[in-house]
Amino acid sequence: MEKENLKPEGVFRYFEEICKVPRPSKREEKIVAYLKDFGQKHQLETQVDEAGNVLIKKKATPGMENRKTVILQSHVDMVCEKNNDVKHDFLNDPIETEIDGEWMKAKGTTLGADNGIGVATELAVLTDDTIEHGPIECLFTVDEETGLTGASALKKGFMEGTILLNLDSEDEGELFIGCAGGVNTLAVFHYQETDVPANYFFCKIQVKGLRGGHSGGDIHLGRGNANKILNRFLFDVSRQYDLYLCEIDGGNLHNAIAREAHAVIAIPEEHKHDLRASLNVFSSEVADELAITDPDVKIEMETENARPKAIDKTTARNLLLSLYAVPHGVFAMSQDIPGLVETSTNLASVKMGQDNTIRILTSQRSSIESAKRNIANMVEAAFLLGGATVEHTEGYPGWKPNTHSEILHIATESYKRLFGTEPKVKAIHAGLECGLFLSKYPELDMISFGPTLQGVHSPDERMNIPTVAKFWKHLLDILKHIPSSEQ
Repeated sequence: MEKENLKPEGVFRYFEEICKVPRPSKREEKIVAYLKDFGQKHQLETQVDEAGNVLIKKKATPGMENRKTVILQSHVDMVCEKNNDVKHDFLNDPIETEIDGEWMKAKGTTLGADNGIGVATELAVLTDDTIEHGPIECLFTVDEETGLTGASALKKGFMEGTILLNLDSEDEGELFIGCAGGVNTLAVFHYQETDVPANYFFCKIQVKGLRGGHSGGDIHLGRGNANKILNRFLFDVSRQYDLYLCEIDGGNLHNAIAREAHAVIAIPEEHKHDLRASLNVFSSEVADELAITDPDVKIEMETENARPKAIDKTTARNLLLSLYAVPHGVFAMSQDIPGLVETSTNLASVKMGQDNTIRILTSQRSSIESAKRNIANMVEAAFLLGGATVEHTEGYPGWKPNTHSEILHIATESYKRLFGTEPKVKAIHAGLECGLFLSKYPELDMISFGPTLQGVHSPDERMNIPTVAKFWKHLLDILKHIPSSEQ
């Protein structure tokens, strides 16, 4: 399958175009400028709010002016993850795409189809005059991935539509009508430096090869968390030998399951062979535990140059205890929707700062507000017991499902008419901006759908090409059958 032959042509052409525009979360100025230029070039009414959200309007097809106004919505930012052996500057370099059978992926980085394919779809709608539709507003929001700040900053009156189609879901044939709310919890340890004695063996312990994935959509798959695995080994070593912890680092983003982590440690020289033997046993145990969900996990040890300083013993001990005690993964399943994760938590990243701090970022999600607070408090308690300072972000609301939604009925009937089968109607454990939209525009009738994506938020991200065509066909049929605003 060649890139130039991909269908629908307009969607893939715009997707390749925006892959050339750097758009990390909180650094979306280049894609915002691109969208402003796009609107002006095509003589479409374009607005940009103070947060950087862009709204581009398209008038109705002649004869369909009385249809309800539809908002098509996608976020412009992308998760910027790459493999350690890949050189890529997400602030300047384009995403290099390639075709692998029926899949499109990037070369060692995230693809950015989350949610670039939604953005490209909107651009294709805005420029295709053969499509039948009523009035359309295309909303492009910023900073969805690291805080939903674009949706949070959206002001009343910026949009006029009453139906919103969120194009940020990842399973073709599934219509989403609800999502979890979320909050981040940050713990900070303050440490003193201590001297490492002479005749100590220094080494780096590294966990890698994990699949990682989205901390909402993939949390139920039982994949390994590099931070938890690394800490588990360090905890065992600390109980056997006189351990000095010189460096620790793992994970990156609050909404990604940690794929890689490492620590530099020191133990008495005479125990280095015992350490190697212990690591071999531990590595074998973990490989056996994750044989199905993460078969490529690797835990490696390599000799390091001597470090003069380490984290003081008390803080190192409290850190390892807290990281062991803090939960990670699914906490509760929904009692209303079979198979839906209700509540979860992700031990996202562990980072050392130059100010003698160790910052641990975690994220909690739940479709029940009280359960979200409960799991966040549980994480907080584990870190407080270890002597860390803890704070929570403001968080974002969930989106309560409405099974009687008019647009849900229209989209369901459209899918059955086009493809001869019922779409699956679901809620999603990942966070969507829809809950925030509803808090500003309570009259909105919403669904979320999209083509099939896998491995999002990791360099394994890939997009199933045939499902893009089905998604496009479904979207156009929905737009054609939007009811009159006079009903």
